[in-house]
Amino acid sequence: MQLEQLEKSIYDLITETSTNLPKDVRRAIKKAKAAENAGTRAAMSLDTITNNIQMADDNVSPICQDTGLPTFKIKTPIGVNQLEIKAAIKRAIASATKDAKLRPNAVDSLTGANSGDNLGDGLPVVKFEQWENDYIEMKLILKGGGCENKNIQYSLPTEVEGLGRAGRDLDGIRKCILHSVYQAQGQGCSAGFIGVGIGGDRSSGYDLAKEQLFRHVEDTNPNPDLAKLEQYIVEKANTLGIGTMGFGGEATLLGCKIGVMHRIPASFYVSVAYNCWAYRRMAININSTTGEIIEWHYQDGEKIEFKDQSSEEAPQKVVELQAPITEEQIRALQVGDVVSISGRMYTGRDAIHHHLMSHDAPVDLNGQIIYHCGPVMQKDAAGDWHVRAAGPTTSIREEPYQGDIMKKFGIRAVIGKGGMGPKTLAALSEHGGVYLNAIGGAAQYYADCIKGVEGVDLMEFGIPEAMWHLRVEKFTAVVTMDSHGNSLHADVEKSSLEKLSAYKEKVFS
Repeated sequence: MQLEQLEKSIYDLITETSTNLPKDVRRAIKKAKAAENAGTRAAMSLDTITNNIQMADDNVSPICQDTGLPTFKIKTPIGVNQLEIKAAIKRAIASATKDAKLRPNAVDSLTGANSGDNLGDGLPVVKFEQWENDYIEMKLILKGGGCENKNIQYSLPTEVEGLGRAGRDLDGIRKCILHSVYQAQGQGCSAGFIGVGIGGDRSSGYDLAKEQLFRHVEDTNPNPDLAKLEQYIVEKANTLGIGTMGFGGEATLLGCKIGVMHRIPASFYVSVAYNCWAYRRMAININSTTGEIIEWHYQDGEKIEFKDQSSEEAPQKVVELQAPITEEQIRALQVGDVVSISGRMYTGRDAIHHHLMSHDAPVDLNGQIIYHCGPVMQKDAAGDWHVRAAGPTTSIREEPYQGDIMKKFGIRAVIGKGGMGPKTLAALSEHGGVYLNAIGGAAQYYADCIKGVEGVDLMEFGIPEAMWHLRVEKFTAVVTMDSHGNSLHADVEKSSLEKLSAYKEKVFS
């Protein structure tokens, strides 16, 4: 095989997966956008999402800044050297990371050190299988941490929140799958897709669930019972009112794919792999002699372009904020307000929050904004940094730290996605702070709002975890937790649980 050509083909697969959403996913998002009520927060979110999809395509830059953990599933003809393929994958991964098509995401689990090139022990994940065809099939999924953290596995029988006892039968399976959508809320960047694995053991069940995510969004399960169940889950999940980004609305789940395998008598697992709207998976067929791509998957049908697809209805009033922000300005904000921020903000994720609990801040954070973001950054020949992708990360991971850090340093606003919990909500009221929900996955949309990189601290934590000093203009987000004790996230979670419980009484009693 011509290894140089093979490496180029793999590089093209990585780039396409990271930057260009497949046609079947685009059609699902367009359908959801058409069904949403105009003028709502969900409609505004879908406008941002579709704009972001188009920008990523046009810029050939990551759709979402969290390019996840690359997972390859490969079928090879008998006699093809799999070691050479794996080596070519590693070279292509390193090149794509250097070119800012991937964010450096490989972190040593013991030391916390970032390898900087997405390579490390066990990474990337590469799984081979032989088949009788004379070409190579290579699938790739880039599944970010926000949605990966909302994967869930049930061991039946079990008690399911809101739905009661789930037994080892079809009703029990249905309860588990519906609960998996409820528990994801907006933290997994809804509206999402789920792959479900029924049976197996703990590891093979999750593998089966993730394998379902490679299916076509519009396919029909060959098993009639599973085909009915897939349709049923999508219909019922969309009555929960979780909506896009967890803001409420009509679209909560865009697709459900279910697979089944045998199990041992003592174990009955239902495993769910949740995927965000930024459903980045692609596949190619490769000539096993030349290494050239001979076919792309998921490319059937007309490609949906999202140019000029924003809602015609005028947006609600937007509150302009200039950092640093005063407590008086924060106290004037209410849940549901849309804000547009200009000035300085600082990124901070897990490592920064842990560090600030026991150290001084490298900069004065009084009145400032912390952005839960691990951007994709690229340095030019002159040594200047540029932001290539910069959407929000899931905020709930910072719940143990956030309130204390805001009070300690005088931080007035936190931007992230998915909301935070009661400890942070109490601190917002006490201190005079606010939580702003940006649109998860919209990494190009927000990168366009960033007009300059004015510094960086704590680079020893790696690019995603460093504290970047960003100058922004008209950075838009929604107030979802205010300084008066109100939380949209808590309200949506409560109302969706009530609907789930009412559904139990109607269907399962």
